[in-house]
Amino acid sequence: MADTGSCHISTGVPVPADAVDLEASPWGERIDLFWEDLQPGARFEFGSHLVSQDEIIAFAKQFDPQPFHTDPLTARQSIFGGLIASGWHSAAIWMRLYFDAVLSHAASLGSPGVDELKWLNPVRAGDELTGSVEAVAARLSKSRPERGLVQFRGELRDQSGEVKMQMTAWGLFGRRPQQEPS
Repeated sequence: MADTGSCHISTGVPVPADAVDLEASPWGERIDLFWEDLQPGARFEFGSHLVSQDEIIAFAKQFDPQPFHTDPLTARQSIFGGLIASGWHSAAIWMRLYFDAVLSHAASLGSPGVDELKWLNPVRAGDELTGSVEAVAARLSKSRPERGLVQFRGELRDQSGEVKMQMTAWGLFGRRPQQEPS
């Protein structure tokens, strides 16, 4: 069963409850995470996702139909010794967990790209995956001071802690709106 509602946030920077006037914020009421909160060292632990054989096969049939992703019998004869999820499926699971834990309440403006993506160990049916992301660099936009870039390192792990996937990517985030003096 997937746990999509929990995350552990460790930014090291306390944010006062009244730091953002949410009614006046162009980001809306649900947005409470801004570029200022995503400085190096900020770390987020995600919820979990239980991978099923049907899910592995359905994803692979649509996006990566190699036989070791789509056919359990053929997969037994492969170098993997059984059915495994596509690496792209693993990345999609990580992305969903990241969205649920972080982006769903962040002033996200998208991403300029992924620097590195590594699939270290196969994901199999029955794996309960969880993820994390840590900010490793942050800088303001040179041309748009109301936004900034954050470089993240992300991981996807199984129930025993084995790392399945690692990635390094950049995210673009809006800055916290400044309150007008009263």
